[in-house]
Amino acid sequence: MDPAVQKAAYEALGDKKGAAVAIDPETGRILAAVSTPSYDPSSLTDANTAGGAWRELTTDPDKPLTNRALRQPLAPGSTFKLVVAAAALEDGLYTSVDQRTDSPDPYTLPGTVRDLGNENPNAPCENASIRVALQYSCNNVFAKMAVALGQDKMRAMAEKFGFNDETQDVPVRAYPSVYPSDMEPSQTALTGIGQFDVTATPLQVAMVSAALANGGELVSPHMVSRVTDSGGGVLKDYDAESTTERIVSASTAEQLRSAMQTVVEEGTGSNARIAGATVGGKTGTAQRGENNSKSPYAWFTSYAESDSGKKVAVAVLVEQSDAARSEVSGNGLAAPVAKAAMEAALRD
Repeated sequence: MDPAVQKAAYEALGDKKGAAVAIDPETGRILAAVSTPSYDPSSLTDANTAGGAWRELTTDPDKPLTNRALRQPLAPGSTFKLVVAAAALEDGLYTSVDQRTDSPDPYTLPGTVRDLGNENPNAPCENASIRVALQYSCNNVFAKMAVALGQDKMRAMAEKFGFNDETQDVPVRAYPSVYPSDMEPSQTALTGIGQFDVTATPLQVAMVSAALANGGELVSPHMVSRVTDSGGGVLKDYDAESTTERIVSASTAEQLRSAMQTVVEEGTGSNARIAGATVGGKTGTAQRGENNSKSPYAWFTSYAESDSGKKVAVAVLVEQSDAARSEVSGNGLAAPVAKAAMEAALRD
């Protein structure tokens, strides 16, 4: 853990309910794992006040005891489109992020009369390439893509990134992120935009960006470098025991990084720009509640690289804020938090 990155993310989240995770893509070290609202653990150490403090924490409707960074999987929304794009490129469904996808707008969910539209009706989403579809977060493109790939190939790619892993230890056990099974084609389409029964923790979403930032290879994330005894002897070395797995080809990773840069430089992720650094990202706004009745979740995931080659990958979830429903967006609420964490991580 890097105290500067942890502090930057915590302060940027402020009074918002949410979480942020930052990872060094090359080592797997978790530089920050913030969950808000938080609490002061010292309130539980005084025998005279511990009982009352515990009752207050356990009955607080904002659930400050919940580790939202690691242990609260929620719908990832459009951040999951990175996984869909990776599956499409690796499968050969498309060979380039600039290839047209022959996607109608709106897209009719298979076996239904329901049209799936886009947040921005004026966005150039008809027949858009992967780059443009990420830039404008085109639902029609990725829903169609998910159906074309099929749920088995979609699940296989999601699991390569870490979904459905019941033993994700960092070394604290994280709750598994989920890509579902046994779906109808219309449901598979909705998974393509990070909805239906797809869930992810901020840790998992950060792992997706970390793998892409590291040339397609995912280094197992961990919060502790090593455990030593009182004399300094190493009892457990998590850095040395970390594993590296190739998730996608170097070419796919490079193409998706380029498309993510377009999102930040020209698209929906403008609030994550950092002077003097290369930044790529993806916004997400996930529906919440029956028939989208509640204020949506705002997501942002990104990577940044400084001129000196220092890298960081980040995911931010804003579960709830004071913003009006019409103002809830990944760029508006989550990207500034990611920017603060990335800036802190890239400082020499």
